[in-house]
Order: sequence, then C-alpha cells, then structure tokens
Amino acid sequence: METLESELTCPICLELFEDPLLLPCAHSLCFNCAHRILVSHCSTTKPLESISAFQCPTCRYVITLNHRGLEGLKRNVTLQNIIDRFQKASLSGPNSPTESRRLQPQRPYTATISGGSARSSPATSSHSHPCQFCEQDPPREAVKTCVTCEVSYCDRCLRATHPNKKPFTSHRLVEPVPDTHLRGLTCLEHENEKVNMYCLVDDQLICSLCKLVGRHREHQVSSLTDRFDKLKQTLENNLTNLVKRNSELENQMAKLIQICQQVEVNTAMHEAKLVEECDELVEIIRQRKQVIAVKIKESKVMKLRKLAQQIANCRQCLERSSALITQAEQSLKENDHARFLQSARSVAERVAMATASSQVLLPDVNLNEAFDNFALDFSREKKILEGLDYLTEPLRDRRIYELCTASHDTITVHWTSEDEFSVTSYELQYTIYTGQTTFISQPFKLDPKTAHKKLRLSNDCLTMEKDESSLKKSHTPERFGGTGSYGAAGNVFIDSGCHYWEVLLGASTWYAIGVAYKSAAKNEWNGKNSSSWVFSRCNNNFMVRHDGKEMLVEASLQLRRLGVLLDYDNNSLSFHDAMNSQHIHTFEISFLLPVVPTFMIWNKSVMILSGLPVPDFVDGVASDLQELQQQQMGLCRQESPYLTGMKTCH
Repeated sequence: METLESELTCPICLELFEDPLLLPCAHSLCFNCAHRILVSHCSTTKPLESISAFQCPTCRYVITLNHRGLEGLKRNVTLQNIIDRFQKASLSGPNSPTESRRLQPQRPYTATISGGSARSSPATSSHSHPCQFCEQDPPREAVKTCVTCEVSYCDRCLRATHPNKKPFTSHRLVEPVPDTHLRGLTCLEHENEKVNMYCLVDDQLICSLCKLVGRHREHQVSSLTDRFDKLKQTLENNLTNLVKRNSELENQMAKLIQICQQVEVNTAMHEAKLVEECDELVEIIRQRKQVIAVKIKESKVMKLRKLAQQIANCRQCLERSSALITQAEQSLKENDHARFLQSARSVAERVAMATASSQVLLPDVNLNEAFDNFALDFSREKKILEGLDYLTEPLRDRRIYELCTASHDTITVHWTSEDEFSVTSYELQYTIYTGQTTFISQPFKLDPKTAHKKLRLSNDCLTMEKDESSLKKSHTPERFGGTGSYGAAGNVFIDSGCHYWEVLLGASTWYAIGVAYKSAAKNEWNGKNSSSWVFSRCNNNFMVRHDGKEMLVEASLQLRRLGVLLDYDNNSLSFHDAMNSQHIHTFEISFLLPVVPTFMIWNKSVMILSGLPVPDFVDGVASDLQELQQQQMGLCRQESPYLTGMKTCH
C-alpha cells in the first residue's frame, strides 16, 4: 500500500492527486498545483492569462497551453478512479474517521454545579486539549485532531464537520495534539507555502515552489522523510559517541578527584616526614654541640694545668735567682781585693750555674698556648643545610618521533632531556605483545607551527579557514609556504596502528586532504611529490593525487563529511563518504617513515574530528581489501613455485 500511495502522490504537494491533469509528457499534476506554478510566474507586468507555458516538475518538459489555459489540458480520469478506489480501501484503516470514532474510548462525565444549575462535561486531565470548533464557553474536550485541517475537534464537532464521504475520507485524524504542533514550518522565500523538501546542496528546508521556480531549481533535493532518517541516524551515532565521551570524562574526573585526595594524604605525610627529619637534624646538632663543648673544657683544663706547672717552675727559679742576685750585689760592694776574690769566686760560679739553668727552663715555657688557635668552621655544613630541599621527579624525556624508526627486528628511539642536572644513564624498558591487538585511533590537532600565513586556526586548533588578513606569523621550516600552498599538518607522527578521522567540509569546494612524510615539500601542493598522498576536490571535480599523478574518482557533490582511514600496518590509506557510508578510493602504500595528517583548503573552512572509532562500513571495506591482497599474493605463489619470499602483485 505504501508503494502504491507513493505512485499516487503529486510531486508538488506530496499529497494524493486531486483533480489530476494529464500532461503531454505523460506525467500528472494536480489542477491546483499547476495553477500555483502559473501564479508563481505572474508579475505586475505579466498577468496570469498571458502565461502560455510551464515546465513539468518531473521531467522538465515544456508544457504549452492553448487559449483555454489549464482547462485545455485533459483530465487523468483513470488516475482519479484509482485514487478513489485507494481511498475507499483505506476507509477501514486506523486513520479513517469511522475507525477513529470506533476506536475512541468513552470518556467519563462529571457533574459541575455553577450558579445553582448543574451540567455534565467531560472529565479533563492534565493533558486535555479544548475543541477549536465549539461555540460554547468553555469548549468541550477534543477527541481528535485533523492534521489536514490543522484543527482539534470534539466528538460532536467531528461528526458535523467530517462526514464519511469525500473529500473528508482522505483527512488524517490523530490523537489530540497542541495547536503549535500542527502548524508546519513555512518557507523562508514563499511565506504561504509549507516546507516539504530538503535541498541537499544548500542544506536547507524548501517548498515545492523553490524547486520549480526558485534558486533551488537545479539543486538535488530529498524528501523530508529520507533526510530525517539519515540525520536522525547521524545524530544518534554522534550522541552515542558524545555519551561515551562524557562517560570517559566522568571516569577521568573521578580519577582526578581521587588523585586530589591522594595529594592531600601525601602532603600531610611529607609534612610529618619533614618535621621528623628536621628534628633529627636538630638532635644531631645538639649532641655534637655537647660533645664539642666537653672537648673544649678538657682542652682548657689540660692547658691550664700545664701552664700552672710552668708558672711554678718559673717562680721557683726566680726565687733562687733573686737570692743569688742579692748575694752577688753584696759581693760587689766589697772593696778589699783579697776579700772580694775570696767571696766572689764562689758567687760567680753560682751565678754562672743559675744563668745556665734558667736557659734550660725557658724553652719549656710556651707563650703561644693561649688557646686562641681553636676554630669552628661549619661553613660547609651551613651550605648543605641551606640547600635542603625535597627531591623532584626528573623531567620527562621528549621523544623525537620523526627520528624514531621500527622494523621487523629493530627499534631506534631518539629523545632529548631538559633536566638541569646531568643524567648519567638511561634504562629503556619495552614489552613484546603477542596477543591480538586492538587499535585505537590517535587523537590529534592542527599544529599552529605548520599553518600557512593565510590560514587561521580556531576551535582549539580543530578548525582551519582561509584568512587573507592573517599575515603575522613568522616563517619556520615546518610552516607551509609558497603561493597557493595553504596547508597545515597535524601535531602527531603515525608509525603504526589503524587510525580513523573525519573532516567536516562544510561549504568548501576546493581542498586536499591526506598524509605525508615530514620530508614532503612545504612550498607546493600535497600530492605533487612522492612523499604525500591526498584526496582533492576542485569545484565539481574529485581526484586522488600522488607523485604528481592525478586520477579522477566518483564522489557526491553533496560530500560534507570525509572519512580517512590510515592502516599503517597494512600499508593502506582510504577515503570514504562518511554521511552515505560509501567508499571513494584506497591507496596501497609501502610506508618507509612515519606520516603526518595534512590538510589544504583554498576557500571556506574545514573542521577535524580525530581519535574516532573505525565505523563498521569502513572496517568492512578494509577487510575486503586485505582479502583481495591475500588472494593476489596467493596467485603469485602459484605462478612462481620457486618463490622463497613474500611478493605483492599489482
């Protein structure tokens, strides 16, 4: 029935034909719709009667009218009879007035007393809708809404306005809905027309007149149902991904909160450890202070004891010397030579002996032992104490991805360290994974250091657009330059795995998207050299380009979402129409170095969505290509039985 109904539907009003006209091109058109086409061509200088031709909305055939106008065209009586039979067959359906009234449940009535009189009225609910046709106040509750009339009716008004006969049998009745839900969206260009089509070129809702005489006449259009299904599916998929991302963010936030709590615990532990360590240092200093103070006292006692002994010796010697001096002075007073000689001889000997003995005692007296050479030098210890600090984790080494390589038995890793202290050695740890690998797409953004001077990056470096006024960037070797090379690269180098990203193309009609080695020239278009592979569009032409060679490919002019699948391990790069789940082209590449995603535009703007899971339709295409490659390699082995290594046929 649905297929038959679509055949009986007018291409203008998208309803069943009403009073259909048979056009010379064998197509049909409602009389009123044909009249609307003529009215759309009218103007103040061109009245309706002067219009003598119009185009068939289905095949564009020019219909010539005679002096009778539309009345001169034949009525399609056969089509009208088929429509009548179809409507009669549909009378028993759920949307017919008879069936609607039959299925309508009896509503309970309650008594309402007002001003001493009682009347019965339907019991209202919180979601009841009043009848829009009742003349009484308040109106009765609506039991059905006519979508065709855009009016809600109570049971009495419905029987009065919709008898079980044409043309009311074709009206569609539904459960009561608010009035705002009935009024459809009107066309922006034709105020009295409702939108009933969708322009795929301009992404805009349009009416039938827009398709016939408006600026959308040559555009590809789709029914609202088809566009609704596709957009709803896309929104559901994106919503699923967004919910998944939100779940991941919630998990990440929970981990961050847990880390914050752990930081509080660790901080308290470190503060307690600091107090403990400092108290131990203070205790060590106190103990050393006591030990050194005891040593100073002991040294003081020893030196004073030694000095006291020396003082006693000196005093004893001094007393003997003083007595001898007195005796010698008495002898010197003797003037008698004989007496002097008799007494002075013994005195002279004693003085000589005393002088000699004093010379022996004097070396024992150390006048430098005043304990002034004692010194405490804690400068080194003070410097160590002033430098007390907690140990910090060494800075992470920065890996130089463009210099890192991997083969079947060798891995070369290059990195640099920005630590202030000298690193004496490194320990490189690795794990050999032997199980099944689950590939996760690598998220990335556009690298501002590579963007052309006339490109502006926004949206956290996920959107790039042409901007002639943006010329303040300094030139660097990584930046795209040259006339026409309006490009930018991603901020990752990929050397393994399976990665999928999408590019929202918007209204851009001139772009080139793909991958390249780091060595690819920055002053020419990507794909013009052997180090880059791109999918490109120039107005209405689509092509793939590599090493200066171009090949035209088929793609929809309404391509708005380009999917890119880079399977580095299986040496393939494929492009897909993500909106229509269609494969466009696949490069088979023997990768030698890490590659970076590249993007070029010459008008409008594009936006990158990276780190996406590989869609099912893309995964299926990749599996088919791998199976085809294996079959081709098997044929090579059969044709060359002496082949000892792997060989790929092209």
